[in-house]
Amino acid sequence: MDIHRVYKLVDTCAAEFEAKTPYYYSTFETENESIVSDKKKIIILGSGPNRIGQGIEFDYSCVHGVLAAKECGYETIMINCNPETVSTDFDIADKLYFEPVFWEHIYDIIQHENPVGVIVQLGGQTALKLAEKLDKYGIHIIGTSYKSLDLAEDRGSFSNLLRELKIPYPKFGVIEDAYQAVELSKDLGFPLLVRPSYVLGGQGMKIVINEQELETHVVNILKDIPGNKVLLDHFLDRAIEAESDAICDGEDAYIIGIMEHIEPAGIHSGDSNAVLPPFDLSENVIKQIEDITKKIALAMEVKGLINIQFAIKDEVVYVIEANPRASRTVPFIAKAYDEPYVNYATKLMLGDKKLSDFTFNPKKGGYAIKLPVFSFDKFKDVNKELGPEMKSTGEAIYFIDDLQDEVFTKLYDERNLYLSR
Repeated sequence: MDIHRVYKLVDTCAAEFEAKTPYYYSTFETENESIVSDKKKIIILGSGPNRIGQGIEFDYSCVHGVLAAKECGYETIMINCNPETVSTDFDIADKLYFEPVFWEHIYDIIQHENPVGVIVQLGGQTALKLAEKLDKYGIHIIGTSYKSLDLAEDRGSFSNLLRELKIPYPKFGVIEDAYQAVELSKDLGFPLLVRPSYVLGGQGMKIVINEQELETHVVNILKDIPGNKVLLDHFLDRAIEAESDAICDGEDAYIIGIMEHIEPAGIHSGDSNAVLPPFDLSENVIKQIEDITKKIALAMEVKGLINIQFAIKDEVVYVIEANPRASRTVPFIAKAYDEPYVNYATKLMLGDKKLSDFTFNPKKGGYAIKLPVFSFDKFKDVNKELGPEMKSTGEAIYFIDDLQDEVFTKLYDERNLYLSR
């Protein structure tokens, strides 16, 4: 019907004088106020409206990604619709489109601006989900390819990769209805971790201990997310969780940090107190984590960031999942070690730099603890019991000189009490 979006400039000067801030919204009219330059452009996708399970980490990553792309000579275009974020300040990117991070809106902007590519690694799962559409329409994804991004989300393909690399992982299966779930549970054994694919913050995740719980939860997931494949993992009870973050140029990988969770396995990583560097892992376990991280990053040809979650039991390191994107721990590590890791990662995504071009000099000493922040006092009827579905609404960073700190010892004693039961 020849109806097209046009873009209007937001008047940041309240009509007192001419606004020159490159800050746009879409509407259906005839005059387009967004003038396209002849510079090479990069679009960065933000994380959209914040919800429990995502927060400042993606805003931080988007801002530093924009600044890095500017340093590499690109015109930077930010697409995000959250007024609370720094990435939507109109003086961060060269152009800001205050639009929903939704395919129809994004595609129109891409057609209008004609960028050299789109960065999806910095906006969390919201941005990552759009990689399939970008790939389908032949739009270049900056950094890690769609094939590798999808490999991490497709548990069957990812587990095949782990099997080829001889990396341990919990027994798993993929089902599409409650009947299949019950049949699979007979092989996997309870307890089981049940989770939908392509979700953020452990949305819909639950640990079940019998067939009745399993059936009920699978039915609820498919009711809320029709057509979604549901993953069943044998849950490693009383295991210790850890995670690593790395940056990679497709040929080499550098681990920026390894964190050990104080809480045992079963608590979502966003709700766990994570300690950098590890405080209670043996050299053997740390060496396994380092080797596995580099193996997976290189096998997946990651260009940019990757986060890997581990469960450790009886000195064996099992891989729970890999996320080839900015994680909530990347800003935490960058702050703790005073290193601009997202800046480096973005330049690796763009192909302007190799890992060997950077000199790493993290400021180490003592420990940094990522402390989750909860808002239960604001939501009094919410179940306060922690599990695999994330409930924290933020996080703080707490520095300690040694492991005698009162906050740490209290949390550590609680873990040991749980594990001894």
